[in-house]
Amino acid sequence: MSLDSPAALPPNTYDAEPIPPAARAEIERLLQSGDLFRYTTEASPVALLEQEFAALMGTRYALAVSSCSAALFLSLKALDLPRGARVLIPAFTFAAVPSSIVHADCVPVLCEVGTNYRIDLDDFAAKLGDVQAVMISHMRGHTSDMDAIMALCDARGLPVIEDAAHSLGTTWHGRIIGSIGKIGCFSFQSYKLLNAGEGGILISDDADLVARAVIMSGAYEHNWKKHGGHAPQDQADLEAAFARWQNKLPLYNLRLNNLSAAIIRPQLGEMARRVADGRRNHDHVAARLNQSPWIEVPEKLAPEERAPDSIQFNMVGMSDAEMLAFAAAAAARGVKVQVFGLSADNARAFWNWQFLGDIPALPQTRAMLMRACDTRLPARLQQPELDAIADALVAAAQDVMGNLRAYGT
Repeated sequence: MSLDSPAALPPNTYDAEPIPPAARAEIERLLQSGDLFRYTTEASPVALLEQEFAALMGTRYALAVSSCSAALFLSLKALDLPRGARVLIPAFTFAAVPSSIVHADCVPVLCEVGTNYRIDLDDFAAKLGDVQAVMISHMRGHTSDMDAIMALCDARGLPVIEDAAHSLGTTWHGRIIGSIGKIGCFSFQSYKLLNAGEGGILISDDADLVARAVIMSGAYEHNWKKHGGHAPQDQADLEAAFARWQNKLPLYNLRLNNLSAAIIRPQLGEMARRVADGRRNHDHVAARLNQSPWIEVPEKLAPEERAPDSIQFNMVGMSDAEMLAFAAAAAARGVKVQVFGLSADNARAFWNWQFLGDIPALPQTRAMLMRACDTRLPARLQQPELDAIADALVAAAQDVMGNLRAYGT
């Protein structure tokens, strides 16, 4: 395809992969029985999903809930933080993250993020002395330096929650992202690696914390007894914790239903292939984009092995007007580009989180968001589609800025 003409059929970057056929028989069984509530039996699809997911992540426990936002909220409540506790988060994240903190009667504290989309460790360290917990968003799958973050937090006794909504399948020094902090939270929303439309799950090795989260998620009366299938000591620790917290916690009713679990479970076996395909696709397009003088795709950190389903890149040397013209030129060629800081009311631009009240200045993060772009790149895409996307983005930049040097040289 020529760089001077738009693709005849723009790649479809919105559809998810088909739900595996193996889900259909279980879905039909559930529809016939009407048995959609997770606590009807001990071996419900939700309970089985939790056991299978914990095993896949290498953790003692998992709790499936209605969304990743619900998992983040329950994580904060399970930590038993005092009302008004301050929770440090990166300023580059989705609005649901500070919202979960507000919902938990805590206060979000924002730290700066660099042009590589990762936490500015100097600002992070400077703000640690005035917080009671830390929530690390691996935003769009970009992992910050978890070695430095955990060392700083462990030295101060601060619990770390990992918002790994975008990072299922990512590793850091071979360790699964989401299993490094005290709690890890994942998403099953349709644009994520595992798709149930909505849904989330949290993982932890802390029996007391998980017991609190289970009860508050909506395990009323003695439904917590249906959380089984663990190793003998893990089960004993969990049941002792349940007994300690019976009737002492509020119920927020954030349970996952059996139909969602039935859709997710057959996809667990697809994870490794989807991760490999997503990484291949991202790296192929990144190499093409980096040949343009106007586009820069930041390098990953060395210990990180990613599981991307989108690509982020910074535009170089463009004004605000030129950025908007670039996004329009890409759209005309069939590729949607979101500029985080210039897309109207973008939920990832921290100045739009007006529910926080006073919005900090954070000039470094603001400058990054004004030039950072986002394009979906599903793992199911094939090389001709990837090349069409890369060609469209490079050509759109050339439409606006001209040829500084020959493309590809």
